[in-house]
Amino acid sequence: MERFVAMGGLGGGHGQQLGIAYRAHGDDWAELALPYDVRLIGDPVSGVIASGPIVAMMDMATSVAVWLKRGVFEAHVTLDLRVDYLRPAVPERTVIGRGECYRLTRSIAFVRGIAHDGDPDDPVAHVAGTFIGMAA
Repeated sequence: MERFVAMGGLGGGHGQQLGIAYRAHGDDWAELALPYDVRLIGDPVSGVIASGPIVAMMDMATSVAVWLKRGVFEAHVTLDLRVDYLRPAVPERTVIGRGECYRLTRSIAFVRGIAHDGDPDDPVAHVAGTFIGMAA
């Protein structure tokens, strides 16, 4: 993961524009952070962050988890990513996204994860999905 981050995996493009940052990882999971930013507000009255940046972060976290589980950086694409929003993120809090790759087949990776704003036991959203390898 350190090599991926050093190569600019989270430092360029869409992730950079959203402010997404690396936090931690294990053999089959990755944790990213989406700091609160007024540019990401979806509801100006409440100050709640829009859902799109949270989905983007969770797509990235689960994607990185696939690379970690495979042990190699291979091209793949999101086949399906279901997001269940449980509540709005609290304004001015960083949203943490933890993605896990819990099963691999030859061509499909199965993922799940949560997004929270400080308490993993009170998630903002749950995600579940699949990625397909480009060589498949």
